[in-house]
Amino acid sequence: MIAVFLNRKNIISEKRMADIMISFYKDKKLTDFTAGANKFYFDYLKPHLAPKVMEKLEFHKKMKHILVIVSGSIRYYLEPAAKDLGIQHLVCTDLEENSHGLLTGRAIGQVCIGNYKKELTLELVDELNIDLGNSYAYGDNQADIPLLKMVGNPVAVEPTPNLRKVAQKYNWPILNYN
Repeated sequence: MIAVFLNRKNIISEKRMADIMISFYKDKKLTDFTAGANKFYFDYLKPHLAPKVMEKLEFHKKMKHILVIVSGSIRYYLEPAAKDLGIQHLVCTDLEENSHGLLTGRAIGQVCIGNYKKELTLELVDELNIDLGNSYAYGDNQADIPLLKMVGNPVAVEPTPNLRKVAQKYNWPILNYN
């Protein structure tokens, strides 16, 4: 999508990109999207999950860690993956519906990015009494830096060039797919 391209070229902000992308949903029914989300996950996403990332997930499951997906993505898109992978909590973007059951093209609250992503995560941390000093976080782009800085065990996963520089500066581990 053009908004992603413009964001990657630093022409528009991540928030503006997210607002443009969410506006696509205006006047549509959420059920039209949720109905196909499982099929999309199992047919197109699951077969391409990186084995090294899945190994890390299995490690955290064995250690009985609290598993959370923190993402700017939309809940209906993430729920099939979270359920299949045994991830108990989602911190993400929820779409607003009007009184007629149609999407408004806006998020409930804000889109889960930047400082709002951090705020939502801290709310869950407080609710679940999570020790951030002993926690792990995995991120793939510079938008994840505030989250990565919050934990004692940050990992950059197949990072964008900007995140790679920050990870190297702070000596964070870098997980590459190959």
